[in-house]
Amino acid sequence: MHSQIELHNRYGGVVPELASRDHIQRITPLLNELLTNCGKNLDDLDAIAYTSGPGLLGALLVGATFGRSLAWSLGIPALGVHHMEGHLLAPLLGSLNANDEHQSGGQSTQAADLPDMPFTALLVSGGHTQLINARNLGDYELLGESLDDAAGEAFDKTAKLLGLGYPGGPALARAAEQGDPERFTFPRPMVDRPGCDFSFSGLKTFARNTIAKLQPISDTDRADIARAFEEAVVATLTIKCRRALAQTGHDTLIVAGGVGANVRLRAALHEKLAARVCFPDLALCTDNGAMIAYAGWRRLRSGASEPLAVRTRARWPLAELASATT
Repeated sequence: MHSQIELHNRYGGVVPELASRDHIQRITPLLNELLTNCGKNLDDLDAIAYTSGPGLLGALLVGATFGRSLAWSLGIPALGVHHMEGHLLAPLLGSLNANDEHQSGGQSTQAADLPDMPFTALLVSGGHTQLINARNLGDYELLGESLDDAAGEAFDKTAKLLGLGYPGGPALARAAEQGDPERFTFPRPMVDRPGCDFSFSGLKTFARNTIAKLQPISDTDRADIARAFEEAVVATLTIKCRRALAQTGHDTLIVAGGVGANVRLRAALHEKLAARVCFPDLALCTDNGAMIAYAGWRRLRSGASEPLAVRTRARWPLAELASATT
């Protein structure tokens, strides 16, 4: 296993060029380590799935060219997977019902209990905050999205304003555990407007202005602001999820993406929504290869195939994803 957190920590965020260079250096050793740990070799592979978008184009090209070339050399199919579809399907790979313990992530459900489409999905991460009507594999309707900062991006930027380090989301959540919920009340953006769209840039600005009024800021101030910010984000996401469920008529909500690991969000969605709420295992909330492999397997099983080409897209709306069978 390898993480780029330390590589980017000194810059307070991901540096695209450094990310792609590190991918080049690590991808072959990582494959060898994976095969060794699984007791497999290249001849055991039936297909290769790789992320084709959206994301940082340089990093995408590393994975796409490696995966496509390796598949060609082995004479097996290669499938480019939409990054957000991987997140959306992750709870089906190792789903956790929100009725389980929130702090630890709970116990994995049995295979027979795993949800399947149709369902409503909240995709919430550093790059995306979207509500999706997942009708079937490849058939996704966008119900609402952030009009500016994604929730995870707002978490990271607010954590940076507070001097909490990188990655900001988990750091802010840890600080919020010690915060006084009564000291500050942050706005719940766009909850007074109809629809399922989000906006988090104003909430980040509200945090910046609050911090400016308190200079010099203390650890207690940081914890209290973190708590107010987190509760505002969680409340907003919960209200919008309730609207999305009412709009689709589904009784299941899938929550995926890095912010889906937030303990307070998991508890609130379970307690305040009259629906079954399912999350991935904590290890599957952030970007990971397992969810891409699973999405590729689902598409391969449905009969999907692709021409011999390397196709990547930095921007790629999930609602434009082609049918599972091409």
